[in-house]
Amino acid sequence: MFNVGMPELILIFVVALLVVGPKRLPDLGRQLGKAVSSFKRATMDLKEALEQEPPIDIKEEVERKLGYKEETEDRSA
Repeated sequence: MFNVGMPELILIFVVALLVVGPKRLPDLGRQLGKAVSSFKRATMDLKEALEQEPPIDIKEEVERKLGYKEETEDRSA
């Protein structure tokens, strides 16, 4: 995804250590981990919500407003 190797990770860690300091670095890492976890959870919830079938009453209302009639499978009869 980001194509970050070991030398880049070490450089990022050293810069973060110099900027933030050794006392606040664990807290920063913990907060970053919680933020990433929260973002993943939110994207999974959104994906599940989009994949669900809409409730029948909402579906019927949209079909009625659009003038859409669902085609049946036995058109030949």
